[in-house]
Amino acid sequence: MARTPAGSPPDPRGQERFNEDRATYTVASGQQDLEAGITAIREVVQTLKPHPGVYRMLDTRGDVLYVGKARSLKARVANYTQPKGLSNRLIRMIGSTRRMEIVTTNSEAEALLLEAQLIKRFRPPFNVLLRDDKSFPFILLRVDHDFPRISKHRGARRAKGNYYGPFASAGSVNTTINALQKLFLLRSCTDSFFSRRDRPCLLYQIKRCSAPCVGRIDADGYGELVQEAKDFLAGKSGAVQAKIEKQMAAAAANLEFETAAMLRDRLRAATFIQGSQAINASGVGDADIFALSAKGGQVGVQAFFIRGGQNWGHRAFFPRHTQDIAEDEVLADVLLQFYEEVPPPRTILVDRALPEQELIAEALAEKAGHRVEISIPQRGSRRQLMEQAQRNAVEALERRLAESGTKARTLRELAEFLELPEPPQRIEVYDNSHIQGTKAVGAMVVAGPEGFEKGQYRKFNIKTAQGNDDFAMMREVMGRRFARAMKDDPDRQQAGVWPDLVLIDGGKGQMSSVRDTLEEMGIEDVPLIAIAKGPHHGREGREVFHFPDGREKTLPTNSPVLFHLQRLRDEVHRFAIGAHRAKRSRAITASPLDEIPGIGPSRKRALLLHFGTAGKVRAASLQDLQRAPGISEGVAQLIYDFYHAGG
Repeated sequence: MARTPAGSPPDPRGQERFNEDRATYTVASGQQDLEAGITAIREVVQTLKPHPGVYRMLDTRGDVLYVGKARSLKARVANYTQPKGLSNRLIRMIGSTRRMEIVTTNSEAEALLLEAQLIKRFRPPFNVLLRDDKSFPFILLRVDHDFPRISKHRGARRAKGNYYGPFASAGSVNTTINALQKLFLLRSCTDSFFSRRDRPCLLYQIKRCSAPCVGRIDADGYGELVQEAKDFLAGKSGAVQAKIEKQMAAAAANLEFETAAMLRDRLRAATFIQGSQAINASGVGDADIFALSAKGGQVGVQAFFIRGGQNWGHRAFFPRHTQDIAEDEVLADVLLQFYEEVPPPRTILVDRALPEQELIAEALAEKAGHRVEISIPQRGSRRQLMEQAQRNAVEALERRLAESGTKARTLRELAEFLELPEPPQRIEVYDNSHIQGTKAVGAMVVAGPEGFEKGQYRKFNIKTAQGNDDFAMMREVMGRRFARAMKDDPDRQQAGVWPDLVLIDGGKGQMSSVRDTLEEMGIEDVPLIAIAKGPHHGREGREVFHFPDGREKTLPTNSPVLFHLQRLRDEVHRFAIGAHRAKRSRAITASPLDEIPGIGPSRKRALLLHFGTAGKVRAASLQDLQRAPGISEGVAQLIYDFYHAGG
């Protein structure tokens, strides 16, 4: 016999009255929340002045709901106290607001840049979010060495040198660097490797380096190669190729056939770079091209990166939280967030007019330090590039929608296989990595409907589990993870704190450890499943799934659900091994001198260079320590007391 839901009457008429009462309560509760939010906003409005700035809306826990900018803070924020005519999205946002934070700026352009920076930092749920887990790669040509190095670079641009990019992917950077090494014979080794060489390395033998480390080329000759590389990357490829052709012809005329052959290979490398451009961008200079496509409630933005008339790749973005927001506003938000980390070029081509387009250009110019033009191409090669970007945007979004449909179907089948009430929106996967119990690390990866959420990954340094005990390690990881969840969200009101499914890399033992740990904490409603390889470990697709009640299930070897679960398992395994290796590497390079308070890298290096080993530093007398270069009497006394306290 079917059971009636707890708290609901058993007869149909009572059920109708129950639904009506619940709907009335929801409306009343929403109205109360809206009034509370408006009250909180009105209190802030009274303190504001008509100055430009940025405002943040916060909920009861202090989490940022929305970041906005305004030419006049007083007028803009006051609009939220009049919800009539606002979209449902904004009404929900106002109803959740309990506090606001205000930052005034000197100009509206400055406010626009600060808004993008804060959105990137806080990831508010009511802002359009440009989801991008990795920074874009660049080519870096260092200038702080007599023989500059060419290398791939990500992250903050602290090193002195010329940066060329962005490139769409690491693969496109690696391919370009390999070709540039053949073309200009620039070194790619580190400075320490460079200084230790006494004979050329393999790169010289395969004609991808000129071996400046052992004097096969002098500083002037290498400097000429560096200048040619700069010219080539800056778009002067034709002039560079013409110069090499003249040198090759002169070498051939002088019967210097070996030199001519080397120059011929360099020309081939230049031709390879030119020929690898899938998009003809000659004559465009430095420009980024953005085109937007919308379908099925989702938005896709296609970007092409053109530098020096060369196509350096393209990438599709799929921003989130775009419902009820005009497409031109979505594209404007994407641009501002994209250029929060990437330097803007002088030209940005878009496929539609943007709101406050001149203000956005002014803000980006202020950030870049040069004029930035945002325009819609109408004719010529730029228009052809835009049409190609638009086609790519449509195709990328269609692929995304097809993949989303496949993923949704896979998650539905996953829920059916694991006997879940609905498809999981947040899956947490756990594994441990160690060597005989040493340097043990627990790992958690998170997957959602759109794929892996790498910003949610977590590492756990194992503290209490002793020896080679995988079960104890798993108990520790689970205890720490869910103790934090119970502290942060005991009522389970927030999204992203509690998982809809926990997947464990292991068998019956790991399952029992996790199940018992959660039961001891009073948590019995988090779905658990353990994935273990079958009796024949060498056969793919023979995984066995262990349920908390002791049951076991398998899936057909060609099942999409099996492939999905294997991918989740493989990702946590990769992450756990990487965390363990990093911890082990840090332990290998650690020094006993690290334990001395006040001794930084420079003094530690000076001590080791002077005494040779950390053991000799420990055994040194106070007078010997004082004679070490860079070590003052006070620091010497500090080191001596650290090793001889109580002795």
